[in-house]
Amino acid sequence: METDNQLLTIEKLTATQMADFINELIEKDFSRLVQLLYRLDVSEDKLKSVLIEHPTGDAGVLIAQLIMERIAQREIAKNMFTQKAEIPEEEKW
Repeated sequence: METDNQLLTIEKLTATQMADFINELIEKDFSRLVQLLYRLDVSEDKLKSVLIEHPTGDAGVLIAQLIMERIAQREIAKNMFTQKAEIPEEEKW
């Protein structure tokens, strides 16, 4: 249950707050970061690629950007599904 609350909380953070939080997880609880990325469904291949492309970049900032992109993708997909789920009354069974 803690992870679910964590997901809701992380979605409300600013980019800077999220980057700070990610950096803290990198330093203090890496396994929790991995679990969080898995729960958010952040692409492992994309994560590796971004980190390799920016070896001197702030990992917290880079990972936060990927998380924010993933959250935006989920929101778009959710909105698309919600719109398609609206079936006219005469077409319902």
